[in-house]
Amino acid sequence: MLPTPKKYFITAGCSEGKSRLTAFDNALLRARIGNINLIRVSSILPPGAEFDPELKIPFGSLVPTAYGYIISDVPGEKIAAAVGIGLSSDTFGVIMEFSGRCSRDEAYKAIEDMLKEAFETRGMDLVDMKIEAVDHVVKEVGCCLAAVPLWY
Repeated sequence: MLPTPKKYFITAGCSEGKSRLTAFDNALLRARIGNINLIRVSSILPPGAEFDPELKIPFGSLVPTAYGYIISDVPGEKIAAAVGIGLSSDTFGVIMEFSGRCSRDEAYKAIEDMLKEAFETRGMDLVDMKIEAVDHVVKEVGCCLAAVPLWY
């Protein structure tokens, strides 16, 4: 069993590659999370977790991460990914991920709307949001990724 994470950051990156996997790997590198092992998790930020935008995670670490991504091999197609964290004043936070064939602004708006709905559904007050979004026009094989790595 993993301990409850105490720190997090929010990131996004996009890139090209010669294959779908290398495009994904290159986007991970651009997002500063290409040399860690992601353990995909769902959407809850632990109570009291501290935002640390300069967080350095040791290479090879197993890292719980909420993320969304999209890969396309359609030249000229615009793709986007976004992730957001909704924060309450006194309890846990909610993380939402999005990816699609759209602009950065559309992805950002989708995250805003999802965070508002998630807090409304839970009957919680949304006091702050942190959102990262990125878009990319595919040249050959492109990937957009947005993520919230959680650390100890």
